[in-house]
Order: sequence, then C-alpha cells, then structure tokens
Amino acid sequence: MKRRQLLQGSIALLLGTHELAFGASILAVRVWPAAEYTRVTLESDEALPVKHFLAENPARLVIDIEGLELSPALRDIVGKVRSDDPFIAGVRVGQNQPRVVRLVIDLKQSTAPQLFTLAPVAAYQHRMVFDLYPTQERDPLLALVQDKSQAEQKAAQAVQDALGEFIDRIGKPGAASAPTGPSVPVSPPVAAASAPTMSRARIDRLIIVAIDPGHGGEDPGAIGPSGLREKDVVLAVALKLRDRINAITGMRAMLTRDADFFVPLHERVRKARRVQADLFVSIHADAFMKPSARGASVFALSQSGATSSAARWMADKENAADLVGGVNFKAKDSAVLRAMLDMSTTRQIKDSLKLGGEVLGQIRKVGHLHKGSVEQAGFAVLKAPDVPSILVETAFISNPEEEAKLRSSEYRDQLVDALTAGIKRYFAKNPPLARSRQL
Repeated sequence: MKRRQLLQGSIALLLGTHELAFGASILAVRVWPAAEYTRVTLESDEALPVKHFLAENPARLVIDIEGLELSPALRDIVGKVRSDDPFIAGVRVGQNQPRVVRLVIDLKQSTAPQLFTLAPVAAYQHRMVFDLYPTQERDPLLALVQDKSQAEQKAAQAVQDALGEFIDRIGKPGAASAPTGPSVPVSPPVAAASAPTMSRARIDRLIIVAIDPGHGGEDPGAIGPSGLREKDVVLAVALKLRDRINAITGMRAMLTRDADFFVPLHERVRKARRVQADLFVSIHADAFMKPSARGASVFALSQSGATSSAARWMADKENAADLVGGVNFKAKDSAVLRAMLDMSTTRQIKDSLKLGGEVLGQIRKVGHLHKGSVEQAGFAVLKAPDVPSILVETAFISNPEEEAKLRSSEYRDQLVDALTAGIKRYFAKNPPLARSRQL
C-alpha cells in the first residue's frame, strides 16, 4: 500500500502542469459588459495556465487555455455576449490543440486587456478573469459637464416648445381670454424649516456628489432570505438618488457604477477624486450573523480603531469585497492607489461626521436605526483624503422584514428622500469651497 502511494507521488512529480490540469472542467462562464470595461470570467475546478496575445485586422484578443477540453459551458460563452457590449463584437471558441482550447474575442475598439487569475474565495472556485479596458480612459469630469449641458438644453427646449404652443393657442380665433377680476396677491412658498435651502450667494459652482452603490458584478454582496441581492438593491437606490440630485439646481451626481459590474474599492475612491467630488456616499444593505439584526446605520472613517465591535466586523466584511469581486493586484498602478488610501486626514473625518449626522437625522424619520449615532471604522472605500465620505447601511437584508422593505419601491423612495434631505442640509451648513477648475 505504501509503495503504491509512493509510486503515485512519483508519477505526480513527473507530470507537468499540462497533464495535471487535464481533466479540469469549466464550471461557469460570466460576461459583465459596461461602458468602462467588460469583464469575462471563466470559473473552473482547477487552476489553468493561460496564454494570450492581441491580433489585428480585425482586432481580436486570442486566449489559449491549456489542459482543457472543449465543453458545453465554454460553447455557451458565445451566446452570453450582448449586442450592446461596447467592447466585444463576438466570441469564438474551439479546440486549437488536443489539450488547448482557444478563445477568440472579436473587439469593437482598441483595447488594453488585463488577464489575471483568482484563488478560490467565498462561493467561487478558481477564476480566470479577462478585463477589457479602452486604451484611452474617458474624462469623467468632462462627461459630467456634458451631461449637465445636454440636460439644460433639453429643459430650455421644453420651455421654448411650451411657450410656442401657448402663443399659438391664444393667437387662434375664439381662444378663451383670461378672466378679469380683482387680483389676489399670492405669497411665495415658504421653505420648510426642516430642510434649509442652499445659499446661491455662497455657492458659485457646480456641486458634485459621488454616489457609490456597493458591490456589483462578481460580488453580489449580502443575500437576503428570499434571495434578494445587495448589489441590486443598492444600485436601484443609487439610480433614484442620482436622478433626485440631478434635479437640484447647481448639483450633479456621479455614480461609481451605473450597471451590474464590479469596481475595486480604491477605484471607487479614485473616481470621486477625479471628478473633484464635494462628498462621497456609499450605499449598502448588509447582513449580520443573526437575522434579528435590524435598522439603518451611517459610518464614517476612523483612524484610531472602530467605535464598536459590530462596526469593526462590518468594515472587515466590506473591505473583503475586492477578494470576492476580483482585483488585479498586479496592475502597475495598484500599489500607488492603495497607498493613496492611507492619506486620510483629520479634517476629512470631521466633515464626514457632520455629513453622517445630517443623513442619519433624516433616515431616523424613515424607520428604525441600528445605532443612534454615526459610527466609525476603517472602511477602505471612505479613505479619500479630501472628500467627506460616509457609508450608509440602509437596512439589514438578512432580516426577513427588512429584506421585504428593501424590495419595496416605496421604501426605496423614502430612503432617497432622506438621503437627499441630509445632503442638502449638510451643504446648507457647510457650503463647498471654491474649486480651481470651474464648471
């Protein structure tokens, strides 16, 4: 028996990677298209060696996966590509050599691919990740300005059309004339005391709010008892909040993601800084070990430890998102970006606590609070050194009652109302400073 085990061990040592990998199978194929980049993920039960190269005329990415036989799961990738994918025109797959599967990704534009592997984590086994980025990154600040300009043009055109229609109507014969009679003075509406207005005299530029829907793509976040996924809930809330912010004169919202794709934690921070955001709001709906946990929470960054064991547990859980979502830590700028996350300042934390207090005060009106004050912990996504940043846990998706509320459009609207009111109150009391780059 011992001799047989030794013999098997010797054979294993003699076999190369190709032979050991032979027999591996693809468990799942996933494609995550987005305007910023498209991700293709191949999940397998064993780690597989991969080679790739770019080819021209037509532009395509060729990927050779060694130690693998063509399978139905791999053939399915052809049907997973959407026609509106900004990067992939199509996919072809075939058995290039006896133990080599070739994947050819036809490209719609010049692409800078990043290929890397991920070790098993959470519900995933071995993953091969192919990220297709544009060779030239778009300017997000310019995109915000263009979006604002287009919205203003549409609004002006709508007013012009309505005015023209009114003039045309009163110019027709027999048009009803306005009734005559004593005029009644109409008092201007009085703003509610609970929502102070922003002083236009103190704000001379566009205010930018960065909204960060947590998780996304490969990372579903927490999952409720009935299967509701955190990444879907927070994206729906963020989209509503964006529309509400954009409707406020002088304000504009930027989403770190506007669809179902993954954004690394340091990239979320970088996005907020690139648009020179005036504040950053990360939206979540987390789970806890006990389904009885309930209520909303607001967190700010801490440089000296968490304010509670629950806050520390929450921060550790959120900071692990990169492992699940999949980050290429070999990227040339990842070390610089990670170092930037350690440049948080006392002033930023002070302003974040002010923002958190205003938002928490409004959420209190919507439902139960998990904690009655702003908590602090070392959340990586809150470490923009010059942007007041908070993380809002809207409810516990692990609680059946709160999961049902999160599924409700009415409750999401109430959350958006509370978040908007809190943001407006913060700016009313803390008007943003002048920006070097005027909009």
